[in-house]
Amino acid sequence: MNDDFDNNQPGNFIRMQIKLCARCFLIAAALLIAACAQETSLSEETSEAAKQTSEAGAGETSAPPPSRPNPLRNVYFGDLHLHTRNSYDAYLFNVRATPEDAYAYAKGGTIKHPMGFDLQMNSGPLDFLAVTDHAEYLGVLEAIDTPGTEYSKAPYAKDLFSSDRGDVIAAFGHFVVSLRTGEILPELSDMSATKSAWRQTIDSAERNYEPGVFTTFIGYEFTSLPEMRNLHRNVIFASDKAPPAPFSAFDAQNPEDLWRWLDAKRAEGMEALAIPHNANASDGTMFERVKWNGQPIDRAYAELRMRNEPLVEIIQTKGQSETLPLLSPNDEFAGFEVMDLYVGSIKPVTTFAGGYVRDALKRGLETEARIGANPYKMGVVAGSDGHNAAAPYEEDNYFANHGVLDGKPELRGSVPPPDYESWDAYYADGGRAPRAMGSGGLTGVWAEENTRASLFAAMRRKETFGTSGPRIRVRLFAGYGLEGVNLATDEGVRAAYENGVPMGGDLVAKQDETPQFAVIAMRDIHSAPLQRIQIVKGWTDETGKSFEKVFDVACADNGAVDPATHRCPDNGATADLETCEFSEDKGDAELQSLWTDPEFDPAQNAFYYARVLENPTCRWSTWDAIRAGVAPNPKLAKTIQERAYTSPIWFTPANDDQ
Repeated sequence: MNDDFDNNQPGNFIRMQIKLCARCFLIAAALLIAACAQETSLSEETSEAAKQTSEAGAGETSAPPPSRPNPLRNVYFGDLHLHTRNSYDAYLFNVRATPEDAYAYAKGGTIKHPMGFDLQMNSGPLDFLAVTDHAEYLGVLEAIDTPGTEYSKAPYAKDLFSSDRGDVIAAFGHFVVSLRTGEILPELSDMSATKSAWRQTIDSAERNYEPGVFTTFIGYEFTSLPEMRNLHRNVIFASDKAPPAPFSAFDAQNPEDLWRWLDAKRAEGMEALAIPHNANASDGTMFERVKWNGQPIDRAYAELRMRNEPLVEIIQTKGQSETLPLLSPNDEFAGFEVMDLYVGSIKPVTTFAGGYVRDALKRGLETEARIGANPYKMGVVAGSDGHNAAAPYEEDNYFANHGVLDGKPELRGSVPPPDYESWDAYYADGGRAPRAMGSGGLTGVWAEENTRASLFAAMRRKETFGTSGPRIRVRLFAGYGLEGVNLATDEGVRAAYENGVPMGGDLVAKQDETPQFAVIAMRDIHSAPLQRIQIVKGWTDETGKSFEKVFDVACADNGAVDPATHRCPDNGATADLETCEFSEDKGDAELQSLWTDPEFDPAQNAFYYARVLENPTCRWSTWDAIRAGVAPNPKLAKTIQERAYTSPIWFTPANDDQ
């Protein structure tokens, strides 16, 4: 089949997207149609499961709820990016799980996958969750699939759920073109289904909020996709106050209009923030040097953006957005979970600068040198983007993200399709390499208690970090007079707050003093030991040009950082590709360091953030292959070094009058 289609034709465009979706083998389409054609009873089963929370294997929460707020702050883990059946790209793939099911799963319970098997986390419940279904066509596909509704009278309604693959492709093409252009389909412009689904989202969040035990956030995804470039944001509300309908890309594709809407809602008492995600798929447009209208960024833009967008999602199932080797050639760990394709196709991303967080942080410093304000002074979080009302945060408990599209190993590229005995045969026959999708990430928040107010305040001050899935705990402080601080003790944490600033903070220079950085990381007991802690530095020189450098600051197994290379020695940790056992005799349960920048210049604006690496473990695709008794796909990474990233701390030189 010719890959060159006219993108302006709905059927052709989506046909190209599905054909070019590198993680979908031909069998996926057949299974999709068969599954979508079936009458499913899973909705009733899942709803019943949502009422039950399994205690078996639930494990411990990351921070047992305190009887009163802890001024030294606890760590809480959660997900700020999860979809249910109310999202068009979940319902289409036979997902019928509701927001209630999503909260049941997050609390440690069992729900059903669209293919019928059980979903439950092995590592225990989360502390918080936001259900963030797409605002665009929110709840509409279910309405189309409901006989007798006005939505069901759409000319392509029957084809959308047909048993004929071509009919489905052509029907859904109307939605893809609509999302690409930001123009709502006229026959679906009635907002009753969207308002109903939004009410369901709000009501479910309210029913499941248990202050001190489990926190829910009202939220949604703003799905701006101009010419298929990803400019998506998750909008998170601070309390139970939310508007009657979300602001969507059909209101405006320009994120600046979303920020102005958030300003207006805030003035009405509805506090909220937006979190951009998958900057890696924006083709360089997420963190540009100009505004939407092409004019240079000014102070008003910088302040508008930072008031409404203080955080960024650094990793999720569609890859990490920290950096990549092209942008950071001297960072040997930059090639982690790289996705350099447009979402849903094999169209390559061609512009990487402006699409990654580290580069954006550097651009922020450069912009600040020019206009006196930093539009990219962002803290970091992580998310899953799971579309099953659940997400596979654990590599050894992976079930992918889009219902019947990738719910089996042979559909997601970890096991050869049934018609092939080996990967050699598959690739010899012209088979495509699968898209390198990952497991879901998690956000860590340091807050006084597990409540909306406390967690949201922590997000506002950027005392947050993101992980690639494991519940690695990490803290970072910068300050003066931190000698002897031990962050493993209450006394040490108290001293760090008194004499420094935590991640997300600003440190101002002191005359003739050099700042110190105190960092600690603790392993997830359900994952591998830790290998190293690194500090990533970015700075600008006197000309306003930015630079970056990575320093190892803590080494496992009593290793010492080489003062010339600033690197730890290799600790020799491995993962067995036949059993997936990893080195338990290598690595540490806890790493800690008090570090001083050997190249510190008090005249330079700079940022510093920590990155923590685990020992190597098996990637989900290798787990799939071992369980199926086949060789791992040679086109996919066999192992992974899970990691955590903290929000930066920014250093500001002293003014001349200080």
